[in-house]
Amino acid sequence: MSRYNSSLWDDFKREFLDKQNMVSQIIIINVAVFLAVNLVIFFLWAFYSQTPEYETLKSTFIHWFAVPASLGTLIFQPWTIVTHLFLHEDFWHILFNMLWLYWFGNILREYLGNHKILPVYILGGFAGAVLYILSYNTLPVFREVMPFSYALGASAGVLAVVVGTATLLPNHAINLIFFGPVKLKYIALISVIIDLISIPKGNAGGHIAHLGGALFGFVFIRQLQRGQDWSVGFNRLMDKIIDALTAILGFFKKDRKPKVVYRQRGKPRKSAKTKPSNQDKIDEILDKISKSGYDSLSSDEKELLFRASKED
Repeated sequence: MSRYNSSLWDDFKREFLDKQNMVSQIIIINVAVFLAVNLVIFFLWAFYSQTPEYETLKSTFIHWFAVPASLGTLIFQPWTIVTHLFLHEDFWHILFNMLWLYWFGNILREYLGNHKILPVYILGGFAGAVLYILSYNTLPVFREVMPFSYALGASAGVLAVVVGTATLLPNHAINLIFFGPVKLKYIALISVIIDLISIPKGNAGGHIAHLGGALFGFVFIRQLQRGQDWSVGFNRLMDKIIDALTAILGFFKKDRKPKVVYRQRGKPRKSAKTKPSNQDKIDEILDKISKSGYDSLSSDEKELLFRASKED
């Protein structure tokens, strides 16, 4: 029994406590925030459920971290553009988001490396929030509900990862229960169509945000295939933020440089450990994958791509 439990713990550590796996780190943050949020809700329920203020207190707490559609409210809560990406209240909501992120994020990480995951997730979430806010402030159908509307959840960032993975590897197939092998391009297309036709049927803001994230994931990979890597600037900014936070909080000694897991220190991630002469070849391989699928690669091309992903 102890040996079995040890094996489970080893599997958990390998999958979710690996600091070199950004997918696992994002999942852990989401789960931790979910537990903390529901713990607060539990205490509000325990002490205030019998009072008229309960629903108001609960809504106020959630809205403090959810992104508002109202620009007037957003000005005073700018942090929500980030916090809403890790905020879930419902168990099924976070479960399906994290499963999709785990499946598709690890595929994307395998082919593009660890340093692309956080930019696609965060920037995809930003794109979803922007489309949601623009829609609610410009479309007449949302005029009445706009001042009271909020969005939360990782779905826009997750859809960016899903569609980005499908754009990079459209013919890559995964096994789905009851369906068998299904190509990623069909999964992504069906997901987008479902969100599009679901807008008039409820949770319009959520579905619109999903579409914004999906659009970003598609454009990000297309730009990457053209040689424009949007993750470089994002990762540099994250380095500066981490440096500032560690300096303020004093987590590290002054003579010790903090290490960021998704980008090699002091070098643009695009060229880290990869010779400049190899970068063009890698770009050609990625373009070939997007057009003909991974199986069309030669053994030498697969080996080069594998080495590059390990160096990430």
